[in-house]
Amino acid sequence: MTHPVTTYRNPTPTVDIIIELIDRPHRPIVLIERQNLPYGWAIPGGFVDYGESVEAAARREATEETSLQVELIEQFQVYSDPNRDPRQHTLSVVFLATATGEPSAQDDAKAIQVFELWKLPPNLCFDHDQILKDYRQYRDYGLRPRL
Repeated sequence: MTHPVTTYRNPTPTVDIIIELIDRPHRPIVLIERQNLPYGWAIPGGFVDYGESVEAAARREATEETSLQVELIEQFQVYSDPNRDPRQHTLSVVFLATATGEPSAQDDAKAIQVFELWKLPPNLCFDHDQILKDYRQYRDYGLRPRL
């Protein structure tokens, strides 16, 4: 007797890591310029591998894209709008992290740059403009995003 196989369509888990450089004035953050579609500036991050925790994925992605060794400070927020990524439905666990040193573009990062929160580039990918707006509210005023 065979049993029917149920196929589920679930969002793909991803991580994004807001990296503050704590060895610089004003704790600027690191953004990467994407080499692949969708083009533009983005918070470092990527897909969680099967069998990998989101924390391990965040550390791995941060190092792969920026060459920095990060310390994860806290899990900031989960972003799951089905339209946040034009390629597919993803949900992102966003982490706040710190690092020191000079970032270097690696992996699928075309370029890398350090930005003050009040001088962010206009062409941010995905929902990263909203994530960084929420982060600035949290960093400046201690206010978490409202659900």
